[in-house]
Amino acid sequence: MLPQAGSIVGNHMSLVNQCSSRVFLAHDRRPGMEMANVFISHRKVDVSQAERLAEVVSAAGHQVWFDEWEIGIGDSIVDRITTGLEGTSYLVLCYSAAGVMSPWISREWMSALHRQLDGCGVRILPVRFGGSAPAILADLRYADLSQDWDTGCAQLLRAIR
Repeated sequence: MLPQAGSIVGNHMSLVNQCSSRVFLAHDRRPGMEMANVFISHRKVDVSQAERLAEVVSAAGHQVWFDEWEIGIGDSIVDRITTGLEGTSYLVLCYSAAGVMSPWISREWMSALHRQLDGCGVRILPVRFGGSAPAILADLRYADLSQDWDTGCAQLLRAIR
């Protein structure tokens, strides 16, 4: 579900508590700091954690593409995902014990990896809810939200410039 604008602002303190290690909210940004376009890629089994993370990133002032917010009834799933991927600077790859090899999530991160390797200005930021990353991404440092949600969120937000 698409959060109402007031719910994110109104829940400012709860979001700060979710990610207490110096969260940069939109009003904390210095003039001239650009907000990033962030695509949240996740498996359906991880939707609640992924949405919680999307709310934290959005509250930090970034433009977040999250499937539950962006794909409506009657929309073309492929068109909406393609549009989200084309405009993203960061793909946050959420993975858990469920893995990252379902057809949809695989296409999302593989597309981002291809664009990253082609120098298109996209960066994959792995986020661990549990499990392990695919071998091709195993050398990338990840934000570990399975061990410490607050620290992992703070690390992720620092990586999004």
